[in-house]
Amino acid sequence: MVVALVVYFLLMGRFAVAFIASGKVAGIAIGVGVIILGLVGIWVVATSIRAALAHQHLARRIHEEGRELDVSDLPRRPSGRIEKDAADALFEKVKVEWEAAPDDWRTNYRAARAYDYAGDRSRAREIMRRAVALERAEREK
Repeated sequence: MVVALVVYFLLMGRFAVAFIASGKVAGIAIGVGVIILGLVGIWVVATSIRAALAHQHLARRIHEEGRELDVSDLPRRPSGRIEKDAADALFEKVKVEWEAAPDDWRTNYRAARAYDYAGDRSRAREIMRRAVALERAEREK
């Protein structure tokens, strides 16, 4: 996917240069706009990859410490997602440990995963960002 996006950005960059080289005001404006959109696209891809690698790092550490959430016995829908009631019960269990140690990246990671299982993606992302920051601060001590 990233390779396809790089090719796309390069092609769009060529079009942008061609528009700018036309010397016409409209062409220059379109060319500059395409370059700006390309830069925004590159930034989005880079930050997404960086976040994914950070999340993967935390997942590896949690696994090594044996603190992963065990969801193997939870009831699932035909789609494979955990049933809402079971996910909510899991979240309530994890919430207790999270509230007891809110500055521990491990409890934040587990809470983010529980939010994700419960279907609250925005809170899951927010708490996962916090877990990444807390883990990074712990490593830098």
